[in-house]
Amino acid sequence: MAQRQLKLGAFMRPISIHTGAWRYPGAWPDANFNFSHIKTLIRKLEAGKFDAFFMADHLAVLNMPVNALKRSHTVTSFEPFTLLSALSAVTERIGLIATGSTTFDEPYHVARRFASLDHLSGGRAGWNIVTTSNPDAALNFGLDDHMEHAERYKRAREFYDVVTGLWDSFADDAFVRDVESGLFFDPSKMHTLDHNGKYLKVRGPLNIARPVQGWPVIVQAGASEDGRQLAAETAEAVFTGGGSLADAQKLYADIKGRMEKVGRDPEHLKILPGAFVVVGDSVDEAKEKRALLDSRVHYDSAIASLSVILGTDASGFDPDGPLPDIPETNASKSGRQRMVDLAAREKLNVRQLAQRVGGYGGLSFVGTAKTIADQMEEWLVGRGSDGFNIMFPFLPAGLDDFVDKVVPELQRRGIFRKEYEGATLRENLGLPRPKNRFFAG
Repeated sequence: MAQRQLKLGAFMRPISIHTGAWRYPGAWPDANFNFSHIKTLIRKLEAGKFDAFFMADHLAVLNMPVNALKRSHTVTSFEPFTLLSALSAVTERIGLIATGSTTFDEPYHVARRFASLDHLSGGRAGWNIVTTSNPDAALNFGLDDHMEHAERYKRAREFYDVVTGLWDSFADDAFVRDVESGLFFDPSKMHTLDHNGKYLKVRGPLNIARPVQGWPVIVQAGASEDGRQLAAETAEAVFTGGGSLADAQKLYADIKGRMEKVGRDPEHLKILPGAFVVVGDSVDEAKEKRALLDSRVHYDSAIASLSVILGTDASGFDPDGPLPDIPETNASKSGRQRMVDLAAREKLNVRQLAQRVGGYGGLSFVGTAKTIADQMEEWLVGRGSDGFNIMFPFLPAGLDDFVDKVVPELQRRGIFRKEYEGATLRENLGLPRPKNRFFAG
């Protein structure tokens, strides 16, 4: 049996998820909103043979007090399709993944944008399906209240069916462009969707040819009960939150098992936990880098970040006391549970938890190229993941350290590519091109 291969995405919006990243010595403070810097970074990622540049998106300024918000480098960022379209022109093989909300966008818009990006990039687009957990987003779209969690996922399931149906509006060979006869396309190879469901009503067809990949790669984030089922039914890559390897193995087995129950091949989905990676020439040096980075997080920002993830205002909690019971809210359930579990597992008080979260509280690999590769290989071989979405601690040095030191170690072990397998994101991820549901061949 061939050795399993890691798949690596780069989580690049924000450029670093760590709140203190822009204040780290030598970092680019404006990296999140500087096209020249981002262009340099994606070219470095492509040289390192990364599968994809992953651009998460937010439809509101993060819901935190202004005293915390004023310390955040995520306040301003490019609209994803504008940025990724520009980046497609300066890269050749790396995938380009963007968020498209199923709650606050329309399926026709989403289908058209991703089809366009897939054509522009030669088949490198990926759609990160999100239901949008930030309640402030509702206020930017004429709504006073956020749609309830379960309802968001029901709408998302129907939204997926509509978008993928629109991508199949034309057969692959519909556009004959016969100059002599004057026939541009064959009408018998165009399908009108005419969808009329509980949440959506869309006639179609889409006014753009079928994407190069058939469909852009379907990516999902989150691991709630509703999210796991949606992933099993629709996703081809899942961006999960980090926890222990044992917890990851349970999640991996659960989602892959659900796929089998709905008749899907488990190998046709890649589970990629987010991993925050700090590289040093020694373990102690890496730990010193992480400590310096965490020291750049202001407490105002830390407690606000904790409030966002918990879905509850934590500013009134006793900083030196244990985390109190946190009620369920309409925010992300998996994110809230990770924080509750982290506080219990490591016996952190509110201040300690906030400082951890204010920087980054998820899965971290902090060490040398060898120790980091050891951990990644353990997760891969142990079926805790199929790879990782790498989060860099500060830019550009944190990214350079990973590409220049960790990638060669992974390649030496034979668990990461030295060259891209193909030209499209699907080919590089080892995913099949979906058949058109309306046209054979």
